[in-house]
Amino acid sequence: MVRTGNDIISREARRRLGTRRIGLLANPASVDSRLVHIADSLAAQRIRLDCIFGPQHGYRGETQANMIEWQGYIHPELGIPVYSLYGEKREPDPFMIQDLDTVVIDLPDVGARPYTYLWTAVLMMKACAGIGVRVKVCDRPNPIGGSTVEGPPLDESCRSFVGLYPLPMRHGFTIGEALHFINETHGIGCDLEVIRMRGWDRSMYFRDTGQPWIMPSPNIPSPDTALLYPGIVLLEGTNISEGRGTTRPFELVGAPWIEPQGFARKLSSCGIEGAVFRPVHFEPTWDKYEGQLCGGVQIHVVKRRAFKPVRCGALLIAAAADLYPKDFAWSEPPYEYEFERPPIDVICGGTGLRESIDAGRSPQVLFDDWKRGERNFSRKRKPFLLY
Repeated sequence: MVRTGNDIISREARRRLGTRRIGLLANPASVDSRLVHIADSLAAQRIRLDCIFGPQHGYRGETQANMIEWQGYIHPELGIPVYSLYGEKREPDPFMIQDLDTVVIDLPDVGARPYTYLWTAVLMMKACAGIGVRVKVCDRPNPIGGSTVEGPPLDESCRSFVGLYPLPMRHGFTIGEALHFINETHGIGCDLEVIRMRGWDRSMYFRDTGQPWIMPSPNIPSPDTALLYPGIVLLEGTNISEGRGTTRPFELVGAPWIEPQGFARKLSSCGIEGAVFRPVHFEPTWDKYEGQLCGGVQIHVVKRRAFKPVRCGALLIAAAADLYPKDFAWSEPPYEYEFERPPIDVICGGTGLRESIDAGRSPQVLFDDWKRGERNFSRKRKPFLLY
């Protein structure tokens, strides 16, 4: 079994943290291989935990979707403040951390730039660097592997809370590597330690690790969902349902105006490797098209190493726009605290995909440009890989 940074600190907290005053950035999935939450394991080792911070979806995991904020409270058992970093604030105020010696970060990530946990951790790292607080990040497996880089690097003009620094959609980093990379290449200056995993290598997908899967957020119920997320998240920038409100978010996609059989045939002709598109009907219980019958497909990944989720998401949008030009539309702002730019540009990290589809061009034209960006980023990240 792979041993995560949480597994290691849950046994070595006294040696690694001592009697320091500790803050913790975590969520419900911050458990070790025995399913013990990091807050409980630190408390059991008599570590002085002064406060807790929670990201999007809440420290308890109670909120569902984008821009549903949550408020801080006092932890009912530990009697310490739990601060929200997804509400009025997305970074800690100095008073929250000024009396701490160290902030421990343990946030399971999904390996995709638009997933906000990485950026919450980056903002915490920057705040700590500003007042000299150490940061220790408990590293975890990238559930969709650490070898593949996919998608366009973020254009600086499209920086947002789903992309503060120029990573591609699928970056191939662990969260510890990503923080190390950003800290060094962008001059953050944080006193950062990555508590490295033992037994993980870059070829592993989550099911290879032997670790228990805990939903990192309410709409990533399985490792299969995580693999689809870096591409199907693009649908959040359109009027196509990405399956929220069903038991298979990011696997079921569709809309009331999509005819399943024809849509599945269209997608099957696009040359998307590693996936089968099964025609389906579904009815979301909330979010887009709540209570309406939608036609669409379920995406079945049958060869995970061949499957390219970002290209799949782009081609899926292009297919819907081509088949249903009168019905398809881009979503309007706001999206993740960006109130002016089209959400698709914010998610994709640039205008290229939207402009290509609006012009009636296949995203295949873009993919050559993506390849250059992917190669350049792969070279740039290489010195910062820890495994």
